[in-house]
Amino acid sequence: MRYRTLGQTNIQISEIGFGCWTMGGPNWSTSNGQSIGWADVNDDEVLAGIKVGLDAGVNHWDNADIYGNGRAERTLAQSFKKLGVKRDTQVIATKVGHFRGTAPHAYDPRHIRNQCEQSLRNLQTDYIDIYYFHHGTYIGPGYDGQPHDYLHEAAATMHALKKEGKVRSIGQSAYSDDDFERAVPVLKPDVLQNKANLRYDDFIRPGSRLQALMAKHGCTFVAFGPVDQGILLDKFDPEKPPTFVEGDYRTNRKDFSPESLRAVRAKLLQVLARFAKPGDDKTEVLSSAASRWVLAHPHVCSTIPGFRNARQATCNLRAATDQPMSDADVAWCRDLFRS
Repeated sequence: MRYRTLGQTNIQISEIGFGCWTMGGPNWSTSNGQSIGWADVNDDEVLAGIKVGLDAGVNHWDNADIYGNGRAERTLAQSFKKLGVKRDTQVIATKVGHFRGTAPHAYDPRHIRNQCEQSLRNLQTDYIDIYYFHHGTYIGPGYDGQPHDYLHEAAATMHALKKEGKVRSIGQSAYSDDDFERAVPVLKPDVLQNKANLRYDDFIRPGSRLQALMAKHGCTFVAFGPVDQGILLDKFDPEKPPTFVEGDYRTNRKDFSPESLRAVRAKLLQVLARFAKPGDDKTEVLSSAASRWVLAHPHVCSTIPGFRNARQATCNLRAATDQPMSDADVAWCRDLFRS
C-alpha cells in the first residue's frame, strides 16, 4: 500500500481507502423520499471485507452521519473492536450536512455540534480525523423563516471543533465548482471530496476550476465513485440491466440502462485489451485501471471505492499492488472515454 499526505497536514492516508456508504444499508431522504442508501448488507461479510482492507494496509475509512442514519458509523466501530484495531493507526472520516434533523438547516451551528457528538459516540472515538461538510449549499431558512447564510458561522463551528481536539482536519464535499469556490476561502479545508472516475472527471481534469482552487489553497482531493458503482467493472449485463431494491440510491440513476451499459462495455473491452495479462482476473484489472487512473491526477490523495464483502474489498485493492499508471496510459484512457 502506498500513502499520501492529506493537504498541508501530517496525516498520511492510504491511496486506496474504503468508502462506508454501502455499510448503512437502505435509506431514504426525509426531504423528498428518494432512495439514498444501498441494498442491505450482512455485518459478518462487511467485517470480512474490513479485515481484508486492514491486512492490505488500508487506513482510510470514509463515513457519514447519513449513511444508514448512523448504522455505517456504528458498524465500522464495532468491526474495529472485534478485530482489535488500534484507533491511532486508522484515519476515520465522517460528514455532517446531509441530514438536518429538527434544525431549520443542516449547517445550523448547534446541529453541527450535536451531529459531531453523535458521530463520536457512533464511532466509539474521542476524535474524528477528517470531518467534512457534506454539501456546499449554505443558504436556507433561519429560525425566523427568512433566508439565512450559514457559511461563516458553520465554518467557525468547524474550526472550534478542531481547536477543541474533536476534529483533526477539515474537509469539504460539494457538487459544483461554484459551491467549492464559495466555501473553500472561508472554511479553509485540508481536503475536498467529490466523484471522479473515467466517465466523470470534471473536478480532477488538468486545467479545471477545482484544480486551480486546490493549487491556490493547498487542498488535496479524495475521489469517491472510482468504479462508478460497479459500472466500470463490467459487472452488469446490458441485455439484462439490474434492478435495485427500494432505498438503494442506484434506483435513481439512468446509467444502468441497456444503452449506457453497452456503450461502457465497448470501452472496457479496450481497457482489458491494454492492461490485462493472461490469467488475470478481469474485474480486478478493471478496478485497478479505474483507481490508478484517478490517482494519477494532480492533488488526488486517495480513492474510496465501496465494498460489501471480502471479494469486493480484494477487488478494490488490486490498484495498490499494480504500478502507478504511466502518463501515456492516463492520456490513452482519457481519450478513450471522451470519444
